[in-house]
Amino acid sequence: MELKEEIIRRAAAAKMAANKLANIGTDAKNKALLAMAAALEKNKDDILFKNEIDVDAAKESGLSDALVDRLTLDDKRIGSMIQGLKEIVELKDPIGEILSTTTRPNGLKINKVRVPLGVVGIIYESRPNVTVDTAGLCLKSGNAVILRGGSEALNSNHMLARTIAAAAYEAGLPEGAIQFVETTDRQAIMELVKLDRFIDVIIPRGGEDLIKFIREHTKIPVIFHGKGVCHTYVDIDADLKMAEEICFNAKVQRPGVCNAMETMLVHKGVALEFLPKMAARYQQAGVELRGDAKTLEILKGIKTAREEDWAVEYLALILAIKVVDTFEEAVTHINKYGSQHSDAIVTNNKQRAEEFLKLIDSAAVYWNASTRFTDGAEFGLGAEIGISTQKMHARGPMGLAELCSYKYEIYGNGQVRK
Repeated sequence: MELKEEIIRRAAAAKMAANKLANIGTDAKNKALLAMAAALEKNKDDILFKNEIDVDAAKESGLSDALVDRLTLDDKRIGSMIQGLKEIVELKDPIGEILSTTTRPNGLKINKVRVPLGVVGIIYESRPNVTVDTAGLCLKSGNAVILRGGSEALNSNHMLARTIAAAAYEAGLPEGAIQFVETTDRQAIMELVKLDRFIDVIIPRGGEDLIKFIREHTKIPVIFHGKGVCHTYVDIDADLKMAEEICFNAKVQRPGVCNAMETMLVHKGVALEFLPKMAARYQQAGVELRGDAKTLEILKGIKTAREEDWAVEYLALILAIKVVDTFEEAVTHINKYGSQHSDAIVTNNKQRAEEFLKLIDSAAVYWNASTRFTDGAEFGLGAEIGISTQKMHARGPMGLAELCSYKYEIYGNGQVRK
C-alpha cells in the first residue's frame, strides 16, 4: 500500500474510533488504562531491548548526551509510564462535565458540556515516554490518537505503541483508537497534516524546525510546544543558600528538557557573594558558563555571553549568566528573551515576588522553586500531552481538560424565535 493511502487509512480508522470513544463510559476507559499499564510491566524486557537498539544507534550517529538521555529508557522510566497511566485512572473524567447552565427568559435551558476534541495527531521527537503518556491522556479524555515519533526512537516507540494498543483493544476500546505511524519517511508528516477531514488537532513536540514546518503546511489547528528558554532571577533579598539549590537543580538535574534553566539572572547586590560559590558547583558538575561583562569581572576565565546566547535553548550543560542592576531590568530581560515557558524568582521579599508573578508573561511563573516542576505529573495532571506556550485554549502543561472542547446542549419545550 502506498504511503499516502496508508496514512489516510489510519486517520480514517482513528476518526471512526473517536466517534465511539466519545460515548464510552469512565469505567471502560479506566479498565483499558490499567490493562495498558499491566502490559508495559509484562513486556518491560522487550521494550528495554528495543530501546537499547535505538540508544546504540543514537550514540553511533553522534547524538548529544542530552538527547541520548531523552531517548533512553530504564526500569525507573518505564515505571514512571506505568505510574502515569494509573494516575490518569484516578483523575476525574472530564467528558460530560457541565461547565455552566443558563436558563433564558424564554424558558430555554442551555448547558455548556465538555466533549473530546476528536482525533489528536502527535508528532514528536526523541522521548519514548510521549508514546504512552499522550495515548493515556487521549483515551481518558475520549480522543483517538495518531502517533508519529522520530526516527531515532522508532524501535522503542513501535514496541510501546504495539503493547498498549493491543492491551486497550483487548480491554474493549474500539480498534483504531491508538494509531502509530511506523515509517520514518518525512513525507508521512506531510500527508498527516493534510488530513483536516479526519484529524481535529495537531500537537508537535520537538524542535523549532519541526514546529515551524507543521505550522506552515497544515490547515489543522496546531497547539505547539515552544522552546524552553527558562530563567531564574536571584533577587537582592534572596536566601542565597536556597537560591544555590534551586539554580543547581534547575540547570543540572536534567539539562536536556524544556523546563531546565538556560539563563540565570543575579542582582548586583548579591552577585559577588553568590556567583563564586554557585560557579564552583556548576563547574564541578561540568556546566559551561557564559557571562556578561559584569559576570566576567567576578568569574574569571569563563566564556563571554554573546547577544544570541540570551535566547538559546541549550538543552545541555551550558548556562548564560547576567548580572542585573535592578528587579525591573530582570523582568525586562525575561520578557524580551524568554519563550513564555517557565521563569522563577528567588526572594524573601513577598511584594517583589508577587510583582514578578504578575509581570512575567510566561505559562508558569515560580516564587522560590525550580522551573523543573513545569510538568503534567508534577502539577497533578497524571501526565501531559505537552506544554503549550500559546495563550489560546491551552497554556502550560496540558492534561485531560486541555484535550477537550465543549458544546451547547439546549433544552426547550416548543420555543421558536420571533
